[in-house]
Amino acid sequence: MAWMETEREAMVRTLHGTDPQAPTLCEGWNVSRLLAHLVMREERPWMMVGDAVRRDKPGHEHSLNALAAQAGTEPGYRELVDRFAAGAQGISPMRWGGDAVNLLEFFVHHEDIRRGTGEAAPRGIPAGEEAELRRRLPLMARMGYLRSPVGVVVQLPGGEQARVRRGDAPVTITGPVTELALHAMGRRSAARVEISGAPGSVDRFRSFAGA
Repeated sequence: MAWMETEREAMVRTLHGTDPQAPTLCEGWNVSRLLAHLVMREERPWMMVGDAVRRDKPGHEHSLNALAAQAGTEPGYRELVDRFAAGAQGISPMRWGGDAVNLLEFFVHHEDIRRGTGEAAPRGIPAGEEAELRRRLPLMARMGYLRSPVGVVVQLPGGEQARVRRGDAPVTITGPVTELALHAMGRRSAARVEISGAPGSVDRFRSFAGA
């Protein structure tokens, strides 16, 4: 079984025990709206293109309104959780993407839900899932720090490093792979990492990163 399905099962358990109106780390989205996004992404991903074209503000995406409204009742919310639990069906491109397309999405959105109130601590994940995230970390970090004004190195607690953004006087971001993934994917206020380097570089990076 792909690790994305392990993460899906874990997220479903979290969703069943979470208030649909609770905040998430995604601007403008509560849990019910994030759940609607997950369902639409697998069932009708083409509908999200319209939101991007219109540049709908977070929390006001036209395509998500109906599904998010459905999640406003307890039965509707449970139904959407069940639809997400069932996974992509038919010709959905998400059905064939496997871990390459879905694992990072599921992991980050799971943490968006868990940490939305600022109270949840980091959780442990299976070693195999952690290894898969670790394998994908350099690429996701290169994308996440593409516009950084200084060089960036990501470093695991054991010392293993990867330079993901070239530049003079780079900063080093240190943390477990799960926290590095969250930081690279924009959840910077929630990610538990350490940023080190020359003071000027750290200041410039923090100004860019917002944390």
